[in-house]
Amino acid sequence: MSSGSLALAEGVGQAVVIGAGALALVAFLLLGLELRGREGGHRWLWFTCALGVIAMLGAVLRPVRVTMRGTRVGPKVIVLVDQSRRLLLPADGGTRRELALRALPALAKHLGDARVGVFGFGDGAPLPLAPSAFAQAPLSEDSDLVAALDALSRDTGERPKAVVVVSDGCLSRPTPTLESAELERALSGVGARIDTISLSDREPADASIRAVRTTGTAVAHQPLALTVEIGCSGGLVCTDIPVTVRELRHGVEPFVLATGVAKMTGNDATVELSVTLERAGSRIVEISIESPKGDQIPENNVRLIPFSVARDRLRLLHVAGRPTYDVRALRRWLKADESIDLIAFFILRTEEDNTETSDDSELALIPFPVDELFTDHLPSFDAVILQDIDAVTYKLARHLGALENYVRSGGGLIMVGGPSAFAGGGYAGSPIERVLPVSLRRHDPPFDGGEFVPRYTEAGRAAPVLRGLIAIVGDELPTMGGANLLGPARDGALVLWEHPEQRVGAGAMPVLALGEAGDGRSIALGVDGTHALAFSEFAESSGGRAYGALWDGLVGWLMRDPRYEAAHMELVGPCIAGLPAKLRIVRIPDMQGEIELEIERLGLPVARAPKQQKIAPANPGPVEVELGPLEAGGYSARARIGTAPPTRFDFACERGGQAWGDSRPDPERLQRIARATGGSAVGVKDIADLPVPPATEVASERQTSPLLPIWLWTLLAASSWGVHWYLRRRSGLV
Repeated sequence: MSSGSLALAEGVGQAVVIGAGALALVAFLLLGLELRGREGGHRWLWFTCALGVIAMLGAVLRPVRVTMRGTRVGPKVIVLVDQSRRLLLPADGGTRRELALRALPALAKHLGDARVGVFGFGDGAPLPLAPSAFAQAPLSEDSDLVAALDALSRDTGERPKAVVVVSDGCLSRPTPTLESAELERALSGVGARIDTISLSDREPADASIRAVRTTGTAVAHQPLALTVEIGCSGGLVCTDIPVTVRELRHGVEPFVLATGVAKMTGNDATVELSVTLERAGSRIVEISIESPKGDQIPENNVRLIPFSVARDRLRLLHVAGRPTYDVRALRRWLKADESIDLIAFFILRTEEDNTETSDDSELALIPFPVDELFTDHLPSFDAVILQDIDAVTYKLARHLGALENYVRSGGGLIMVGGPSAFAGGGYAGSPIERVLPVSLRRHDPPFDGGEFVPRYTEAGRAAPVLRGLIAIVGDELPTMGGANLLGPARDGALVLWEHPEQRVGAGAMPVLALGEAGDGRSIALGVDGTHALAFSEFAESSGGRAYGALWDGLVGWLMRDPRYEAAHMELVGPCIAGLPAKLRIVRIPDMQGEIELEIERLGLPVARAPKQQKIAPANPGPVEVELGPLEAGGYSARARIGTAPPTRFDFACERGGQAWGDSRPDPERLQRIARATGGSAVGVKDIADLPVPPATEVASERQTSPLLPIWLWTLLAASSWGVHWYLRRRSGLV
């Protein structure tokens, strides 16, 4: 393909063109003034003047003939395909994603010779998509068209002639409430018209949880306002829809937090519920509805919401049976911490005590309110500390079953030693033994009064829970006066201190052990001599700071404080039921060793055997672990690094999630987008109606040649002005 055109010679600037044009105009004006009022025809004067001016301009501007030889190429067209998980929703003839997959070949055929680039857009910059790999491309929770267009506008290459958007119209941006002017500004950056292809215009018969909102931060023991939006579409008849909110816990049935009824007015309803999460940390809350018959999409009837529950103050119940040095030291330390809300009972009276005694003994003036504490108020405590207290004497035995359920539901328990603790307090064979990290002996003397120095285990030296203590006093520990005779550690428990002489089976007797039971944690400390870390000859060198370091670590680990965990875990991207999930494990510095990972389902009363795997990291950096496809539900991941206590992370996998909350397509929004940019909006069956952008001409060769030689322009100008001068003399103008 070739074409010709005229241009000025190179080097002729704009100022020269303007100056030459001005002189030519002056020549014509002066001639007109001279001929004004004179009779007779002066056509030849005008002709020779015009010819002289043209020749003069030709000599100055030197016009050239430009010949272009090039080719015509197809227009550049960008196709943006919605990559939201919402496209897995059903439509006529398959899912919306399947319709999009089938639309791509038809669109490529319709565009003919156009240079088509296919990109997927989700929650950021669009990513190139090979048509053959479109079905395996990763999906997103959002479909942000504005972000995709902004990324295209920053591309320094050739601008597209058109952008074709393939979607169902339910975009996260632009929102449906944008005014026309705002919509134009949001879409104008790409500098091309936007055509749209709607994948569906049919609303499925569906009742769904469209949104879940909360007001403020989730704080343990404090009510949290929960707003649940329910929608009904596609002609489904909805009246009253029951709503249930439950917390998924480890090893037990889900706990019902609140219930309500959505009174449908039209196609929408909002339910306001108040829930109270008693335990801090990561919690999984399930919101579900009972939809009417005919619901085509049951997956969006359930939402699994992870909550990071904060703690305003740590609420502890400390119950002790006698005013020993160890009891007083612990009570003083707990009361000195402003972040702890302490309820403490010690020096307790029994029914046999004489309240009218006149000696100077410290006797409680009121009976121990055991029934009230361990029934109505037990769930309000973050942890319970039982220190050297007899369960039978103080009527605690009948509440040990409730205390077991409390621990399994997420509470914390510390049992501190003394003659009336563990087996000596009537706890052997009781429900509380099932949640302790050690078993209890039934036939031996319950307490050994001989002095000894506890010994660190290998796990004790590695555990973050004792790192603060070791940093102050090293591996040394003070002499302690006596120990409870404990049984072996239970499966999964971790022994941090052991007795140097007492044996249990083939191993040393545990003195300090940590364990998990259901959703909660427990600690067994089989001595009543830790006060030696606060005031003794041993404590002088550290100013008594070692006592606080020990209890900081124990209480912190019990409450899942990240400082005392061996690792931090998080999901790499969302967990979608049926799709491979990935977990990232970030270990604290110096925490090395093989990683044992268990994945267990939450909310099951009889836990299935957890999925287990072992990882031997090659370097100390973060470790990413493939979990494989998981079913919809809540999960608990437990990672043990070397001999350190395990770290737990709760997460949820959803089938629908927020992307499926509103199943209605929005073709009207696609039409508005097309109108705002001068494009066309069609359905997936009408792709042939889309206009095809014109081809782009690309020059490959450019040749220039003078229109006339300069000498000829000059000769023509001189001759013209000579003839003009002669005619002027004949006309009497000179």
